[in-house]
Amino acid sequence: MRWFLVLVAACAFAAEDGFVPLFNGRTLDGWEGDPDRWSVQDGAIVGSSDGKPFTVNSFLVYKKREFANFILKADIKLRNHNSGIQFRSTLMDGPGWKVMGYQADASEAGEKSAWGNFYEERGRSRTMMKTPGEGWDKAKSLLKKQDWNSYEILADGDHIKLTFNGLVTIDTHDDKAKSGIIALQLHAGEQMRVEFKNIRIKVLP
Repeated sequence: MRWFLVLVAACAFAAEDGFVPLFNGRTLDGWEGDPDRWSVQDGAIVGSSDGKPFTVNSFLVYKKREFANFILKADIKLRNHNSGIQFRSTLMDGPGWKVMGYQADASEAGEKSAWGNFYEERGRSRTMMKTPGEGWDKAKSLLKKQDWNSYEILADGDHIKLTFNGLVTIDTHDDKAKSGIIALQLHAGEQMRVEFKNIRIKVLP
């Protein structure tokens, strides 16, 4: 029954006004990352460093294609620490799965959390925002801590807009990256766990 419901949900998203699923709810087909840290459990992509800590941020990368202009939607549940959704990003050369580029941020750090923020991994950090906590200041009242939260990412030309649980937290313009990969972050440091589901994308002209 569980897998039937997952398939029904996947079909529904496929028919959602031009959106196409990037995750089938059963396997990591199309995705690539550290097999010791990424898996599928109960219809969700799970990233965990429990019992396997590491020192460099690691990513699960969607390998089938790059995207330029799009709307990306996903649900994310963060138990602790830090994660995020990379977009218009670049997979770096060398061992491991290291990524640089734009990120819709997610972090559990009390008043210094980063949900709703626009971040650049291995780049400008939070400096693309008007303030270091521009997105978080708006998102904090809507956060469902250690539960499912929704992200919508619009990238259309130089227009970047992040919507967290239905509220626009970032609406800005940045032209550094015009296209790139989608990836999911597992942050180095304390042992952590993050989950993603309902990942789908609508390509724009």
